[in-house]
Amino acid sequence: MDTTVLLIFIFVYTGMILGRIPGLALDRTGVALLGAIALIAFDRVTPEDAIASIDVPTMALLFGLMVVSAQFRLGGAYTKIVRRLTAAKLSPPLLLGGLILVSGVLSAVLAHDIFVLAMTPILIEACARKGLEPLPYLLGLAASANVGSAATLIGNPQLMLIGQTLHLSFSHYLWQAGIPSLIGMAIVWGVISWMYRGRWRAPVHAVLVEPQPYNRWQTSKAVLTTSILMSLFLFTPWPRDILAVTAAGVLLASRKLTSRSMLGQVDWQLLVLFAGLFIVNHALSASGILQTMVTFLQTQGMDLHQPVTLFMTVVVLSNVVSNVPSTMLLLPSATHPLAGPILGMAGTFAGNLFIVGSIANIIVVEQARLLNVRITWRDHARVGIPVTVGCLTVAALWLWMIA
Repeated sequence: MDTTVLLIFIFVYTGMILGRIPGLALDRTGVALLGAIALIAFDRVTPEDAIASIDVPTMALLFGLMVVSAQFRLGGAYTKIVRRLTAAKLSPPLLLGGLILVSGVLSAVLAHDIFVLAMTPILIEACARKGLEPLPYLLGLAASANVGSAATLIGNPQLMLIGQTLHLSFSHYLWQAGIPSLIGMAIVWGVISWMYRGRWRAPVHAVLVEPQPYNRWQTSKAVLTTSILMSLFLFTPWPRDILAVTAAGVLLASRKLTSRSMLGQVDWQLLVLFAGLFIVNHALSASGILQTMVTFLQTQGMDLHQPVTLFMTVVVLSNVVSNVPSTMLLLPSATHPLAGPILGMAGTFAGNLFIVGSIANIIVVEQARLLNVRITWRDHARVGIPVTVGCLTVAALWLWMIA
């Protein structure tokens, strides 16, 4: 057993659990990058092997969809959507339902991290104008973004990785995960509506940010590009990563929006996190330690190749190390025919349990905090726990039915 590789792995995944390393100004991305650098410095991975271990198709797909999502944001599409919703004569619960539906659907076709990053300040501004308590709407945004993103192989980073690694059919996965995701959005609406009944209105003392102005032409480009991209994903066998970066290239060739502004919307931190974890997990696998760990678990009666064990393990790990690292760890054991939807739905739905379970949750909470709206662990858990239990139950029953 290579002790150096094991210690670096423990260091990195401790950082994934804690979100930082005590005493150091490192977040999860910094920890993953430092781990990869240490492996190269200690000659446990050559620079050539480190580069080769990075899954370029997954990174390309993620990058391409981030640029597409940036087009929506810079075109002011999210501002237009929220303002149209809040301008409609809807009761607070129906307004929440509209928000959840929009958030879930858009998160299924766009990079949901950038989507919630753009939507949070706009939603707070809209709540302030209408005198609505922002908490149920912000919690609904985060929860529905997670649930909706589970419906497709491009909804979130871990699903992009699952789809590319396991070579899953886009349309077949949509059939497997679409219905549980729709039911999950209904569960999100039901839980939040019940929790906040009679408490919809409150003065908002937030720092308001001027939303991106709406531009019909730029938004039309985003809608057209996304529509074509989805059609190609559904009805052609062409590689999704090539299609996504091609779409990004078309959008970057703009006469109005600068490439600097477009690329400024890309979550480079997430891309670096992916690269670092690819290198760390490759070193763990190449050293034989990962196989030793899997074999040990099998001797203890935990066979990760079995669907029930895999389902339960990804639920737990997603709330320990977050859903992207847990997916990377478990993918080598994803040999069952339903392993793709198990990892995709269970890992994504489990992300709603606690704030740290999903990057989308963290983004909404942190963005709200910067605008003087506080979402506590208790606020989130009161909604997140019943939503997660309900969604996971639906997913488990559905997977059992289609098995």
